[in-house]
Amino acid sequence: MVEDIKKGILEALQSAGQNLSSRFLMRKLNIPEKYKNTFYLALNQLRSDNKISVDSRHMVQLNADDSQRVPAAIVSLSRTFAFARPDDGGEDMFLRGADLHGAFLGDSVILGNIRQGAKGPTCEVMEITERAGTIINGSIVDEGYGPELRPDAAIRFNIPIEEFVHCGAKIGDKVQTNVHRLPHSSHFAAQVMKTYGRCDCARICADSLIDSNSIRTVFPAEAKAEAQAIGSRKITEQDLNGRADFRDWPICTIDSASAKDLDDAISVVRTENGYRLGVHIADVSYYVRPGSALDDEARQRATSVYLPDRVVPMLPEEISNGVCSLNAGTDKLTFSGVMDFDKAGTMTHYEFHKSVIDSKVRGVYDEVNQIFDGTADETLLKKYAPVLDSLTAGRELAGILKANARKAGNFDIDSSESDFVLDENGKCIDVMPRHSGPSEQMIEQLMIAANQAAAKLGKEKKLPFVYRVHENPDPDRVDSLKELLVAIGLNPVCLAHTADVTAKDFAKVMEQAVGTPKEKVVSHQLLRTMAKARYDTKPLGHFGLALEDYCHFTSPIRRYPDTSIHRIMSAYLSGESKAEIDRKYTEFAAESAKHSSEREIKAMNTERSADDCYAAEYMEQHLGEEYEGIISGVTMRGVFVQLPNTVEGFVPVALFTDKHFEFDGQVSQIDEATRERMTIGDTLRVVSVAADVSSGRIDFAPAGYELENAKL
Repeated sequence: MVEDIKKGILEALQSAGQNLSSRFLMRKLNIPEKYKNTFYLALNQLRSDNKISVDSRHMVQLNADDSQRVPAAIVSLSRTFAFARPDDGGEDMFLRGADLHGAFLGDSVILGNIRQGAKGPTCEVMEITERAGTIINGSIVDEGYGPELRPDAAIRFNIPIEEFVHCGAKIGDKVQTNVHRLPHSSHFAAQVMKTYGRCDCARICADSLIDSNSIRTVFPAEAKAEAQAIGSRKITEQDLNGRADFRDWPICTIDSASAKDLDDAISVVRTENGYRLGVHIADVSYYVRPGSALDDEARQRATSVYLPDRVVPMLPEEISNGVCSLNAGTDKLTFSGVMDFDKAGTMTHYEFHKSVIDSKVRGVYDEVNQIFDGTADETLLKKYAPVLDSLTAGRELAGILKANARKAGNFDIDSSESDFVLDENGKCIDVMPRHSGPSEQMIEQLMIAANQAAAKLGKEKKLPFVYRVHENPDPDRVDSLKELLVAIGLNPVCLAHTADVTAKDFAKVMEQAVGTPKEKVVSHQLLRTMAKARYDTKPLGHFGLALEDYCHFTSPIRRYPDTSIHRIMSAYLSGESKAEIDRKYTEFAAESAKHSSEREIKAMNTERSADDCYAAEYMEQHLGEEYEGIISGVTMRGVFVQLPNTVEGFVPVALFTDKHFEFDGQVSQIDEATRERMTIGDTLRVVSVAADVSSGRIDFAPAGYELENAKL
């Protein structure tokens, strides 16, 4: 047993690529308390063999050898140092400039000579395995040293720009550059390759972000031609062969008023034993065939990207807004999940069909909400008459499913998403929180049910599949969450079992904060503690939804994983053998899961950064105005404050000229003299003093601070 534990310790340290506490190692290896002495015997033998070192804080370090080679990527670059992030997670590692050995931002590297420094693990680059390229976007500035590039990327210094007038660029423009190292020097220079326009315009900054994150915006001619040909096709009798005919069902779509890609529709009827739910999804995989230029482009994009002023679609509009959009009063080819629930909301049966539908109503969230709250006028009631019973039954079923989800541990997270109002020139003139009404919540629950049923099918039939997974939180992050909860006056007792924390435990934490000023902050911290959702070929479960089986089935117009499993499920429904399905789709599913997860991250980074730029553009028009917000984060330099409209800005503690605040290392800034605290969740009145559209940075100051005195 000792040898097994020794092997497990070494493997855990190698995998983590960083020092781990002995307590964490024991927990990670699932060593029962009764074998605690055996664990420490194994630890001491490894130390005697010079395989590991253990410091006074019981931190265990893997001693340097050839096996200590950690794949990573350079994620931040300063003039004299950098940080690298291990590929399999773990703490970022510090590198001195001399230890980079020519590695640049974004490069894939192998790290070695890993040791524990005063501020965390340090290392050096042993090998550069893949160059990320040197195309860097940013703004041209002149801060007294001549024209320089202020990079948008995580490069923490300005870079001199070579001659740029020839391409029409000028000071204050957003540009794309090629950064290169000067010969026989540690310095860099940038050459302008593309000019976007003024960097104080959020729309221009969004253009740059799209390029920076390799978002494809132009469809190749061949893919476009295929889409046009498909878009002009009429449904034939041959298309209907073998399809279930649901055209007389009370089906409707429900989307925002501006939506054009209507890819999901619902029908709900009461039965003797409960409810029958139909979720009818555009049959994208029927039109977008494997090996086509259209499929190759959709696979490369993997997801649609949603910005305040535009959508960069996964599929051309001839598909997304045309032949696959489930417009009312038109026959459409669909992939339907039909599920039976008893009166308690338990799914008792599910089946999937290739189908044809005729949506009776083009529903709109705001209109359905009026029906639900009793304020709909006669015109609306007449419009929705063909599906009114279906909507009522759907709301009942969704309410039962929501209550069951809460019992299982599912809880509401305030993601603080924003809605941006733009004028006719695309300039942001208002920001407001995004609200979810009863019809939005109903659709969410019904889509979750369909996604769950599809995942059950994939798992039960052992199909190659693409699951949506959300793994359990890292125990160290849970420990940090517990410390934060104590610091803000909440009880973390529900998180006592750190190693096997459940969604129910998180729900109990959230219950303590609901209705208090700490609600948004706790919600944000729970999000930060949880792992990131991703795609995988294994059904690893979904922690956030408290579900064992989950996938993405309901949005094939905008997500390639949905299209992927439609293709696999279609093969199963058509009667293809398990062996043939495995042969055709095992590698396909793995590649789809991996690439879609990567592209999703790129899309999210683009969307969030663009939101920041538009928020800054809005606040630039409101400098000098005072607001009351909630402290959403605390650092050594100051506090972050979120306003009721979701805009977040930073307040440097240096601007509190009559106080001397010190960071407590956790959640508060404390005035040494008065012991006054600024803590996460507290309200703070601030004045808007600066907004930089290019970086999306917004700066606040304490209320009453004179705008002209702000030096940030």
